Amino acid sequence: MGCGTGRHANELARRGYSVTSVDMSEQILRRAREKARENKVQVNSIQADARALPFEHEFDLPIMLCEGGFSLIGTDEMNFEILKSVTRALKPGGKFIFTTLNGLFPLFHSVKEFLASHQGENQAVYEGHTFDLMIFREHARFIFEGDGGQPIELETNERYYVPSEITWQLKSLGYLKIEIFGARLGPFSREHRLTTEDYEMLVIAEKPA
Repeated sequence: MGCGTGRHANELARRGYSVTSVDMSEQILRRAREKARENKVQVNSIQADARALPFEHEFDLPIMLCEGGFSLIGTDEMNFEILKSVTRALKPGGKFIFTTLNGLFPLFHSVKEFLASHQGENQAVYEGHTFDLMIFREHARFIFEGDGGQPIELETNERYYVPSEITWQLKSLGYLKIEIFGARLGPFSREHRLTTEDYEMLVIAEKPA
């Protein structure tokens, strides 16, 4: 979900998984297909809105990493529609893995300072940053370089979630086993207990068989 140019999809396909990648942007999907061909892997790419996926009980493991749609939309209701849509696409007994912004982090840290300290990692410049602690939403403007070298400006409206909110939403959708961990850069692991130092959280939820 929210596959972007296919970094995770291509690696999963290389490891032998049957992969369907979904994104809202046809332009991004064109680049994703090019990268799949360059990597000589087979990925089924589909343009779709994460809130209204055209699937029902078709997949063993939906994966939505790096805020691949969820938490990036303007309202909490829209975010919940993404969870509902992915749940419909999931087979009974399947698992759903996703990351989202950790609402415990801004209670103890400045999000603005954190982003500024990491802006060199992806050559992005962050401007106009505000964070509303009453609704756990961050607004910012990102300026970064596109594939063709042209500057791209992006306005963001991101929602941070505390673990209890995520757990409640998933339980309301019928998930019984829900695990939440700290999402560290690199290989995600169940060994990383979620703390206030983690900017993101890793969620693994299992649908009843």
